[in-house]
Amino acid sequence: MTLPTRNTLLASLLIVLWAGAMLAAYWWYEARYLRSFSEQTALFYGEQLRLPDDLAGPGPIRLVHFWDPACPCNIGNQQHLADLTARFGSQGVSFYAVQKPGSTGQLPSTLSALQPLSALPGSSQIPASPAVAVWDRSGQLAYFGPYSEGATCTSSNSFIEPILDALIAGRPVNASNTLAVGCFCDWQAD
Repeated sequence: MTLPTRNTLLASLLIVLWAGAMLAAYWWYEARYLRSFSEQTALFYGEQLRLPDDLAGPGPIRLVHFWDPACPCNIGNQQHLADLTARFGSQGVSFYAVQKPGSTGQLPSTLSALQPLSALPGSSQIPASPAVAVWDRSGQLAYFGPYSEGATCTSSNSFIEPILDALIAGRPVNASNTLAVGCFCDWQAD
């Protein structure tokens, strides 16, 4: 039986250290960003949300996007949101964005159709982001909640297209309190 050489021992030690570092990085990432969907349930209660005075009351259908620049879940819905603005912007829907208080960042240029709102009464109490609120033409909150359920959001699994289609057609929608499972980040200040 031959004994391992010094180089073999050193290479083995480096491989073990590398594997340990990769495992620690994975655990950190999983704890920070990935949450089990079975434990990632959010109750969206929209009764506290109000449009600012200059947007309240009768007018166009208004969609407000709530986002946190530090939340990796926002990346998953940016293309979908760009598709929504392209499809519904010409149909009389106005788009706005509320950024998590105290955060820094900006939306990509593909979302330049979203007008920033510095404050939305009641938005400090929302549970998670990304989230969306939709007001109908009479100024009543029609929907508040996530864009979809699951890890990603596309037109095929989104709640928003059917809601906007119904409102554009003049059908009433009342879904301001929703429970959903998906990719969310806490909205409350850390």
